[in-house]
Amino acid sequence: MMTMKQVIFPDGVSVPAIGQGTWYMGERDGDKEREARALRRGLDLGLTLIDTAEMYAEGGAERVVGQAIRGRRDDVFLVSKVYPQNAGGQKAVTACENSLRRLQTDYIDLYLLHWRGGIPLAQTVVAMERLQQAGKIKRWGVSNLDLADMQALWSVPGGSACMTDQVLYHLASRGIEYDLLPWCWRQSLPVMAYCPLAQGGKLRSDLLDNPAVIGIAKELRVTPAQILLAWVIRQPGVIAIPKAGNDAHIKENAEALNILLSDAQLHTLDEAFPAPRRKTHLDIV
Repeated sequence: MMTMKQVIFPDGVSVPAIGQGTWYMGERDGDKEREARALRRGLDLGLTLIDTAEMYAEGGAERVVGQAIRGRRDDVFLVSKVYPQNAGGQKAVTACENSLRRLQTDYIDLYLLHWRGGIPLAQTVVAMERLQQAGKIKRWGVSNLDLADMQALWSVPGGSACMTDQVLYHLASRGIEYDLLPWCWRQSLPVMAYCPLAQGGKLRSDLLDNPAVIGIAKELRVTPAQILLAWVIRQPGVIAIPKAGNDAHIKENAEALNILLSDAQLHTLDEAFPAPRRKTHLDIV
């Protein structure tokens, strides 16, 4: 297997720069075996980070992941997320234990606050520390937090133990490059990019059908989707977590880890989708 680009968490653990997302998995009983099989295929190809959440199909995606990783737990860096309304006190313990049961494991490698809600960040940090001390999670992080939220987290005792911020990031949604991403770099904090191919509908079509993207894909003899993934992970400290429901897409994703875009190609993409010149609200889907 070729050497894959890696991203290192603050505690020294490294993972491939492309993982496997599970949003929309587990929603239909008839699809679950196929979805689990696709995740196992991803593990075979070295995509060892699997990202899920209690929100996805109200636990259904976690059940699919549990099925996929049965007998292979040591091969997986497992990420899940807690609803904001569950991210404090006994609710956090109960939510985590429910996720563990669905995932058929006794620990989660990285447990994230899914987005910021009404529970104070200080209470969430205490809950995460409690789960760590109990051995239910190895490390914790956040999702959908913008710069001001991250700075607020850092001001809380223990808040700087956060291991990642998972946010929407793709070629047509570059707002984090203005301030959030540079701040995370200064903290040596990896960013996880969800929806790196954009979120369905017209926008996704606009990206995959964009002449600049297609032209570079033809130059490199790869697919437009692979160009979009290679662009997201072009810089250090960014992990892309695309969803893939079949073998062909899983193989595409794994091969994108070894695609290097030239300065000229990056300039072409910048012209088609310019970097932000001012602060914008954090995109969330």
